[in-house]
Amino acid sequence: MIRDITIGQYYPTDSVIHRLDPRTKLVWTLVYIFSLFLFRSFASYVVATVLLVTVIKISKVPFKFMVKGMKAVVILLLITVVFNLFLIPGTTLVQIWKLRITYEGLNTAVFMALRLTYLIIGSSVMTLTTTPNQLTDGMEKGLAPLNKIHVPVHDVAMMMSIALRFIPILLEETDKIMKAQMARGADFESGNLITKAKNMIPLLVPLFISAFRRANDLAMAMEARGYYGGEGRTKMRPLVYQKNDRIAYAILPVYLITMFAARKIVGI
Repeated sequence: MIRDITIGQYYPTDSVIHRLDPRTKLVWTLVYIFSLFLFRSFASYVVATVLLVTVIKISKVPFKFMVKGMKAVVILLLITVVFNLFLIPGTTLVQIWKLRITYEGLNTAVFMALRLTYLIIGSSVMTLTTTPNQLTDGMEKGLAPLNKIHVPVHDVAMMMSIALRFIPILLEETDKIMKAQMARGADFESGNLITKAKNMIPLLVPLFISAFRRANDLAMAMEARGYYGGEGRTKMRPLVYQKNDRIAYAILPVYLITMFAARKIVGI
């Protein structure tokens, strides 16, 4: 399960999506997520599906690698679907004892499952095709106007970049600690919920110690190299929009208009 989490990982390959400016990918990801919640119709989700599949194909990231990241949130997805399925009142379709599955609940559950799935995969496309340094530069450049109201944009972008970079490192560390504890007789699977929670203590304690040690080492390394924040700093590779970025921005309103037209024309 730990190895299946792909958030924060970068998949190195040469594709048009990889070469896009990180600001372009950030804007597209935000608009895509926003459109999933704005347009609630079957036809609109068909358009969103076509776009997502096309982008994954162009990115040259294996689809299996994308789907592998969903395994870590399957339980959360199932809980969300079950709650929407049984707790939303409306026209009864099936009744099992005191539990009722309504048409409204089924409709909400299906769309909620699609939203969460597309949200995770869509976000994964951005992180898998963009390095943490590129994400930092993109966020800092995109949020630069907030500096005028004294928002520490560089510091926020740096913290988010470090957090993304530490995710795969901590996951790998968790996997190593878990295997070491299992070799010493630890059992993380059997027992009730309370027992499983107690069994996690031998895993969490060394993991927290390792995380704080890594954070301290990083802070000392940054201080030793004279890191002092964003003011007056220059970039080795300044972000400049290219032809492909302009094409991507031109496609953006076309996508939104198509989503809106699909909902109005098809009506389902």
